[in-house]
Amino acid sequence: MRRPTRLGGLLAGGTALLLGLTLTACAAGAGAGAGGGAVDGGSVTGDSGEIHVLVYGDATNKVEKQLVDTFNRTSKVKAVLDTVPGADYQQKLQTIINTKQAPDIFFNWGGGSIAPFVKAGLLMPLDDMIAQDPGLKDNFLQSVFNTAVVDGKSYGIPMRGTQPVLLFNNRKVLADAGLTEPKTWDALLNAVRVLKTRRVTPIALGGGDQWPTLMWFEYVYDRVAGPSSTTDPGLFQKALGGDKSAWASADSRRALGMLKQLIDAGAFGSRFDSVKFTDGGSPALLARGKAGFELMGSWEYSTQQDASPDFTKKDLGYGSFPTVTDGKGDPKDVVGNTNNFYSVLKKTKHPEAVAEFLKLQYSDEFVQAQLAIGNLPTTTNTSKFLGTAANPAYLAYQYDLVKDAPAFELSWDQAYPPAASSPLHRAVQQFFDGELDESGFIKAMQALPTG
Repeated sequence: MRRPTRLGGLLAGGTALLLGLTLTACAAGAGAGAGGGAVDGGSVTGDSGEIHVLVYGDATNKVEKQLVDTFNRTSKVKAVLDTVPGADYQQKLQTIINTKQAPDIFFNWGGGSIAPFVKAGLLMPLDDMIAQDPGLKDNFLQSVFNTAVVDGKSYGIPMRGTQPVLLFNNRKVLADAGLTEPKTWDALLNAVRVLKTRRVTPIALGGGDQWPTLMWFEYVYDRVAGPSSTTDPGLFQKALGGDKSAWASADSRRALGMLKQLIDAGAFGSRFDSVKFTDGGSPALLARGKAGFELMGSWEYSTQQDASPDFTKKDLGYGSFPTVTDGKGDPKDVVGNTNNFYSVLKKTKHPEAVAEFLKLQYSDEFVQAQLAIGNLPTTTNTSKFLGTAANPAYLAYQYDLVKDAPAFELSWDQAYPPAASSPLHRAVQQFFDGELDESGFIKAMQALPTG
């Protein structure tokens, strides 16, 4: 779950590949971060005594800067943190990934987001590093670590936190309207009606980014059609595997009908396409009491903590997605991103220093710093530090939500290959805008590349 744009890139060996790695899900936020400064098109490779770490610019960068500082206190090879504002990250990465400006280490979402780079021969398999230090694998939850395994080889180390999507709310707005957290779809529709009468946008939506809109499809489809299981691949997995008929099923049409009902009820207002999450627009609507809810990844907490600390402390509420009557999905299911990852460019001149830097991603310092800003690391030592978090209740809720979830469905635009991201986001936006009806959306989804 994350940003738009996709560009074609000319990769190693003259192989032309579309690399539009769509920003989904994944920690998020607005603005540039800290460290070596925003990348501005100049060289990021530096001298032979440096390794450059390229990250998505947002509120989480304070932790990444802290770890760079820790590394540099003892390492002869110095790490330099380069940040790119969130909305520009994918384009910048694609522009420099096969040039002299390429970093040594870069932020990504694992899975489909790095598969083209692996195919192009740009990434370093990390199996040799893991053989030297098994902790680079064993100190992480394996279901998360495996997200960055491609063709049987490891290409990423988890570096932020797990990111389930939650339904956030403004407690004061709800209380003033006599509402509580909606546990059912009908309760959500009622909250929409009540908030509209109070001239409050019921649900803040960064439709201008497109990927926040996709979260609504992911959850409604899960609640209606159910996720994959050991006995049934489920609607989405069938579609992802090439079964185009899944999108035309009765469950699919029911999910689309429910989404249309929510849109037609005015749940998102009429200007959601002019609002973005990436520039802080939709979080500000929630924090300022202009909206009652926002469906967003768990990084909403750190985003709000950075931009609106008083609101975060007093009135930021959160909960799971509502249940659907007669739906096949378990109410405990979650969707979102398993984690973000650091991957390593094969061209790095300092693999030993890179390995030492990656070890910090399972250190106690890393865990405590991430918890302090509301992120939930997926290391095996996380549980012993939950009480030290900025908001222990939030982290404990999130930890239990993920731990107890029967299914954790990966964001659609991460599960699909990169070539599908742009048409997927476009179809989602057009359905919300009324430019596609149910049949039109189904045809658009059936046309997505699946391999």
